[in-house]
Amino acid sequence: MQEVVPIDMTAQHTRLINAMAAEDTSVRLQAAMAVGSQSDPVFLEVLVERCAVEPDFFVRDMLSWALTRLSPEITLPRLRQELDSECGQARSQALHSLSKINDRGTWGWITRDLLRDADDEVARTAWRVAVVLVPEGAGRGLADELVRQLGRGDRDVRLSLSRALVDLGEESRPALEKAGEHPDPDVAAHARATELLRRNPEAGFDAAVEEAKRTVVLGPERRVAEA
Repeated sequence: MQEVVPIDMTAQHTRLINAMAAEDTSVRLQAAMAVGSQSDPVFLEVLVERCAVEPDFFVRDMLSWALTRLSPEITLPRLRQELDSECGQARSQALHSLSKINDRGTWGWITRDLLRDADDEVARTAWRVAVVLVPEGAGRGLADELVRQLGRGDRDVRLSLSRALVDLGEESRPALEKAGEHPDPDVAAHARATELLRRNPEAGFDAAVEEAKRTVVLGPERRVAEA
């Protein structure tokens, strides 16, 4: 399937657009870098479209960088549209680009639906971006929302959520302490492991999880006795 080329494209524009869809990953990477260096708004739509389908992580990151080189006035509205896309990668990459632009005015775009997205990659990116953009005074509310996802997914998903809650600092402590008493042992252990990491960021995630599981198994009376 050929790329749709806007009618005001020059021959050079067309070559770069075709290169961003080449089979060779290195060609796509170099093309995205060249597009970013030009900072030409004519590439906006193509960059956004490529973000949704690009299979290589490093090329996607370069595409996001190229988007940050364009004026936020035209880029941000287009990225907001992508947040409603049916394509998970489109939503995830739009969120990633928002984190790089780092415009605090986009905080309201990180909706509850995105934070709870069924696609793990979208949710993980939303958690990270929300922590970057959260305004002063909204951290506890964000923590209350994030703890609802404790116990979700595999190790990588849980680590991403823990990192987001740790990055919220003291704002996440009340929510984590409450979740540490959750009747679901997976949720409780994840909450306790995250709180261990918040107190000691140098502790390893896996070690914190094992320690948290042990304290959950002990039960409240034994935990008090050991304290």
